[in-house]
Amino acid sequence: MAQAAKHAMYCALFCTSCADACSAEPMNMAQCIRACIDCAEICNAAAKVAVRQTSDNDAMVRVMLTACLEACFICAAECDKHDREHCRLCATMCRECGDDCREALATLH
Repeated sequence: MAQAAKHAMYCALFCTSCADACSAEPMNMAQCIRACIDCAEICNAAAKVAVRQTSDNDAMVRVMLTACLEACFICAAECDKHDREHCRLCATMCRECGDDCREALATLH
């Protein structure tokens, strides 16, 4: 769970950076910007929920991790459409985060 939360926090930063870099591109990158911003928000929320330890809430954690992995794979697919270094880095981080979320989901009861 800790690995998934850590990757989600990093992923949110990469997505935010990618969205910012996309805004400076000469072509229309609106869809990529949107995917990155949405993914960053979802990753931030998932990380916060995943690290709470005051009591068990596997159902909520499951929902958040599922949303995070789906958002990451959607964002990675969008970034893969663009031949830009910031998009390649973002897509890689998104896939790693999605994989970690999937692994964390397997540990829930």
